[in-house]
Formats: sequence, C-alpha cells, structure tokens
Amino acid sequence: MIEEGGTIKLKDLGVKDSKLLTPLQRERIAKVLPQHVKYQLILIPPAEIDKNVLSEEGANLNWLEADKSVELINMLSPDTALIDCPSTNTKAYHEYIAERLMAKSITFKTEHKADSKYLIVGAASILAKVARDAEIEKIKEHVGEDFGSGYMADPKTAAYLKKAWDKHPEIFRHSWTPYRVIAGLKKQKKLGEY
Repeated sequence: MIEEGGTIKLKDLGVKDSKLLTPLQRERIAKVLPQHVKYQLILIPPAEIDKNVLSEEGANLNWLEADKSVELINMLSPDTALIDCPSTNTKAYHEYIAERLMAKSITFKTEHKADSKYLIVGAASILAKVARDAEIEKIKEHVGEDFGSGYMADPKTAAYLKKAWDKHPEIFRHSWTPYRVIAGLKKQKKLGEY
C-alpha cells in the first residue's frame, strides 16, 4: 500500500517490474521500499500448492494466487487495489476476487502484466522476488547444494531435480509437471526391473 502521490518516490527509487532488474538492483530497492510502502508477504510452501492444485475442485496456481491476493487485501484493507492477473482472462479473475473480498467497498482493478504498468505493482513484484530468492538460499543451505535459481529453465535446477527428487521431496511441488515426469519415470523403471 502506498499513500496517494507516493508513486513519484517509487519512480525515483528505480522501481519497475522485477523481471527488468538485476538481483542487486532488486535487493537495493527492496531494502528501502519499507520506508515508502506498507506491505505483507505470504509464503506458500510446496505442500500447500500441491494440496490446492491436486484438489478435486481442479484448482490451479492462478486461483491460488487469487485466493492469496484476497487474503492480502482483506488483511491490509486498502481503499483501492491494483491486482496483477497471471492470465489474460482478467474478467473471470476479477469476478473471482470480487466474490471473496470481505470489504465489498474496496475499489480494485485487475490487469494482466500490471507489474510492468504500475509502479506500486512493480514494487510488490520486487518484494516478492527478493523474498523468493531468500527462500531459495535457505533451501540451498538445507540441502547442502547449489541447485541454481529453482526455475526449470535453469539447467542446474533441472539436473538437481533429476538427482534429488526423492532425496528431498519436501522442497519440490509434487504437482509440478517436471517433478511428476521424473518421479513417474523413476517409478516405472523400478517396476520394470522386477
């Protein structure tokens, strides 16, 4: 949350979509953002993602993200909110959120790629990305190995998943397609050995 007129300061800080900044730029900005914005982060462990995504209701990450957006808005009670919609179906996303908000008087806008259009949403993306990176570092300490970024496009992450999918199952989303493929292939191989 930010007071009216506060976006000028965000621009001065260099705030933009976190994907357009280097890790060092994000960390520098994230250190000073708490002086200018009120925010709350929600960490979602892999098991919670799996519970949601693998549920009978057929939920997915987008609806889980919408639920967490509602939770944050209900916690912070802003007058207005800008919400980054992870899909192009902004109408359905907007309606889903509207149904779940406790304070029906909150005015909110739902836009796809809002993190690249609005400085306050870019600031939120920076805070979220820095928090994610910090969690990845904690997991690396836990497993005692550098597995890269945690994204499958990273060859180091892909290699680590193949190597440790069953050694550290608590760090992986079991609903994640790469995990399911590797776990399924390994199980099939074991069955075929009999």
